[in-house]
Parts: sequence; structure tokens; C-alpha cells
Amino acid sequence: MISAETRSIANRRFAEMGLTISFGAHVEESDEFVSTTIEHRISDLHAAFADPGVDGVLTVIGGHNSNQLLPFIDWDLIAANPKVFCGYSDITALTCAMHAHTGLITYSGPHYSTFGMERHFEHTQARFVETLFAPARREVDHATSWTDDAWFLDQADRIERPTDGPWVLKPGEAAGRLIGGNLCTLSLLQGTEHMPTLDSSVLFIEDDYLSFPENFDRDLT
Repeated sequence: MISAETRSIANRRFAEMGLTISFGAHVEESDEFVSTTIEHRISDLHAAFADPGVDGVLTVIGGHNSNQLLPFIDWDLIAANPKVFCGYSDITALTCAMHAHTGLITYSGPHYSTFGMERHFEHTQARFVETLFAPARREVDHATSWTDDAWFLDQADRIERPTDGPWVLKPGEAAGRLIGGNLCTLSLLQGTEHMPTLDSSVLFIEDDYLSFPENFDRDLT
């Protein structure tokens, strides 16, 4: 799944940040769904939270079927061993459910594999370090460029595009807890005990090429 080159770059970046990384016992398994059994994924997740030597958990890569795990997670274990939990996109099912059940502040941020991005990763890593190692009240500065490519297929052939920042559709001010992630994944939690309340919250959402404007509008509604 993840090339040796990508792993090497990611491992070097973690070492430069002074972090020691370890992996779950079943991380190399992959079935026809590019996943592994619920039992093995739950085992790795519980082991990471139960281990006092682990300070934070990063997902290795996205988990399209991560919502399969929700009925089997030991929420008391996670509540008793709070630690950093970080991932994005498909991992929205886990980050939001953890917050709903335990109150744990989770992070929508890069996977382990994302750290294997050789170029154009500086902004992401800077925000990662600021957020986890130097938490403070600060303004969020927006990147001046962006990319939209399958970087993991060709690390050298990449196009960086300039950006003029966010487009404000309706000016104003708001305050609240940040809740959100991938829109269609968040929608999987609707009507279940795993959905965090959106009361007094600021909702942030994203989606990808698997969604169309019509689907995005429908899911948002």
C-alpha cells in the first residue's frame, strides 16, 4: 500500500521532530477491501490507547470502512487514557465518535503516510507542530499555494498552484467548538449515538473527487 520511499521520508520527518514511532501488530495486513478484520483493527486501536508508552495515535492512511469499528470500541478505555488521536477524511467517523462518547479533543490532521510527501508539505507540518507541541491561541494563516495531484504515484511530477485564500460567502463572526471532517463520512453518524452534538459548534467540512456538487449540497442539507 505505502511505498518504501514514502515510509522512508515519513520516518525521517518523525525522527527530526524527536518522535519515536511504532506500529500496530496488524498494520501490514490488507484484504480485498484494502483493510483487515474488525477484530484486528480494534485490537490495534485498543493496544495503542492502553499502552502508557504511546502519547499519540496517528492513522496510517484513510479507512473507508472505519465506521465498522464503532460498535466494538471500548469507550471507557479511551476515556481513561486520553491522548492525541489524529487523522482525516474517512477517519472522521472515529474522531467525531470519540469526541461524542468521551469528550476527547481529536485532531483533523495528516496521516502517517502524509508525512511521506516529499514536496509541498511544509505548511502542513508547521501547523501540526504548532498545534500539538506549542498549543496557544493564534490566528490561522492560510497557505499561499495548493496542490491537487496523486503525489504518492510520482513525487517529482507535481504542480503547485497559487491561491488567494478562502472565499467568504457570508461575512460575520461566530464562536464555538470545531466539529466536522469529511461530509459524507460525518453523515454516516447521523441518528446514532456516535454523532457529536452540533449545538454551539462551528462546523468544518470537506469532501473529495468522489463527491459531486449535487451530492455535497444534498449531504449538507
